[in-house]
Amino acid sequence: MSERLVRVRVEGGKASQAPPLGPTLKQFGLDVNEVVSKINELTKDFEGLEVRVDIYVNPATKEYRVEVKSPTTTSLLLKFAGVQQPSGDPAHKKVGNINFEKVVEVAILKKNELNAKTLKSAVKSIISTAGSIGLTIDNKEFKQVLKEVDEGLYDEILQKYESRWLSKK
Repeated sequence: MSERLVRVRVEGGKASQAPPLGPTLKQFGLDVNEVVSKINELTKDFEGLEVRVDIYVNPATKEYRVEVKSPTTTSLLLKFAGVQQPSGDPAHKKVGNINFEKVVEVAILKKNELNAKTLKSAVKSIISTAGSIGLTIDNKEFKQVLKEVDEGLYDEILQKYESRWLSKK
């Protein structure tokens, strides 16, 4: 028998045995507590955000693997900025502000999905996304912040997060 897919949405770090997860995992003969613990461990970085979790189960062997799909860059930025939705007109209507360190955190959370080799280039990508949805960074326009990143004004902050960037798989 081939692998079966169980797809659920959970709050990061707070998966529970509640339906539909518990009964679904039991029907495959899996240890529900073990699977829930694994999901919580893998999603802890996304606490307070809903994430999609794909659980691939081999019913014959009872082996499983868990894959977490991280929230979109936009949803992470909006959450960290405390804003509900992006601007329909980001050039003229700003919807909120986010501080630079939160931008760095988003870059680290999205590392596996970005085509960036360095933390600095990942952060620049996230800054551009923030600008495109109507967010300012440290109360500045995103183009100004990009220029300041290139000029090295944020190097000290980036250095502080470099080890987290490098350790993130």
